[in-house]
Amino acid sequence: MDLVIGVDFGSDSARAVVIDAKDGHKEGEGICEYPRWMEGRYCDSSKGMFRQHPKDYIEALEQCVKEALEDAGPDAGKKIRAMSVDTTGSTPCPVDGNGIPLALLPEFSDNPNAMFYLWKDHTAIAEAAEINEALSNFEGEDYTRFQGTYSSEWYWAKILHGVRTDAEVRKRAYSWVEHCDWIPGMLTGQMKPDTMYRCSCAAGHKALWHSDFDGLPSAKCLGNVDPYLGTMIKRYVSEPKTSVHPVGRITKEWAGRLGLNENVIIGGSSLDAHAGAVGAGIKPGILVKVVGTSTVDMLVNTREDLRGSDLKDCCGQAENSIIPGYIGMEAGQAAFGDIYSWYRRLLMWPVKELACQMGMAGREKEQYIAMMQKELINKLCRDAMNLEDEADLIVLDWFNGRRYPMINESVKGAVSGLTLGTSAVSLFRSIVLSTVFGSRRIFDSFITRGIKIDEVITVGGIAKRSPLVMQMMADVLKRPIKVARSEQACAQGAAMYAAAAAGIYADLLEAQEHMVEGFERIYTPDVKMFGKYDILYKKYLSLGRHIEQMQGDM
Repeated sequence: MDLVIGVDFGSDSARAVVIDAKDGHKEGEGICEYPRWMEGRYCDSSKGMFRQHPKDYIEALEQCVKEALEDAGPDAGKKIRAMSVDTTGSTPCPVDGNGIPLALLPEFSDNPNAMFYLWKDHTAIAEAAEINEALSNFEGEDYTRFQGTYSSEWYWAKILHGVRTDAEVRKRAYSWVEHCDWIPGMLTGQMKPDTMYRCSCAAGHKALWHSDFDGLPSAKCLGNVDPYLGTMIKRYVSEPKTSVHPVGRITKEWAGRLGLNENVIIGGSSLDAHAGAVGAGIKPGILVKVVGTSTVDMLVNTREDLRGSDLKDCCGQAENSIIPGYIGMEAGQAAFGDIYSWYRRLLMWPVKELACQMGMAGREKEQYIAMMQKELINKLCRDAMNLEDEADLIVLDWFNGRRYPMINESVKGAVSGLTLGTSAVSLFRSIVLSTVFGSRRIFDSFITRGIKIDEVITVGGIAKRSPLVMQMMADVLKRPIKVARSEQACAQGAAMYAAAAAGIYADLLEAQEHMVEGFERIYTPDVKMFGKYDILYKKYLSLGRHIEQMQGDM
């Protein structure tokens, strides 16, 4: 058997799958939550600060891979040909000259500024605005023309915020590396920032690497914002490599720690959503939506087909992103399932307070609250399925700002049309509809710019668990919505990287032909809903224009 491993580092946990490369069959699986993250350490949601300790990644990697190998049966570790990973992004970390994250050094062990800045960390909004201004017109070059407005979620903005906030981090950080680059470097012993593997997905979408610029934006351009950024560009010297690039063999130490043979090839990496798109079977003409706490909408196309298209406001484009040899196109919403979780927390507040007043504590309290949370969301979804949409109740889904189209991280969510008769269920249905309307804005922005979309595939927890959301999406987009069968599409995609990196398949497209698992369900749009949703969608857009203007005037 040609066994490969894919590891998906998500926002809350790491998941590993052992896959038979012959047919994509899953032989074993393991999952491990990040212990410090689950305790809420190093984060402050009120400030948009979300940091993760590198020890969380290391410990989760060891545990989930060992569990997956054990699940795959005796001697599975001896049969593994290759392993690849995907991670969240942009999730950079300051490192020293040897590529060691500063948080692994004793003097920085509890310093959030020395850790990985999770993708949804929004502390760098002010810095992003400065960087965007510098990049937009430098000596006649617009470095934002392939990605649009530079975001606080991305590489250079987070670096600038980190070094402005913490003088010691500025002094000690030789360079900054993405999570998706650090893991392959660690597993192969190639961690030196000057020579380490850098994946083309993160380099193109987050650091703005592009052949039209002969690499990154000029050191002079970003150096004008802060000399430190100019220095970082000069230390980012490795040309990005694709997700199927064989980085090297696993080190003896890591082979022992994970229970693998020493001939395992460590393949390249990508951002998690891109791996999910690969795992779902993305090809030209297929839109893949990863639907979870946020969304990522992805397409691939040839350079020739995109030349002359003005896509700056509706998506980011990067070379060799998603599928090597193609231009990867990425859009998405900054909050999707996160909004449902916010509403659940709102409704759960009295339950938690009453549990304390009833004298519950410890394990009993945790189990009671977990049971109530699960039942609450299930009840809301069941009842919302049978409820009519209220004509004047409109929710705006910008709870975490607006990502695409037309990035604006400063706008906020809103609710319009509340009455004393508004119920918890009707408000929840309107919240769901707002997130789906956010998806339609992205979908329409592609269509109006001439991008061909023949098929829509969804992956992620919400896609698999919520008929309410998926049926509403089919009705609002007026397209069939396919749900990928794979339970771990991102890890499955990473396993495909590994299969191509090890030479089991000639390229990623061939690996997909053998390893994609197909679909578990197709939601067919209800034509009777089209006109009704068109009217509500116009009200949603009108509310958005009003709120953006009002908040901009404040």
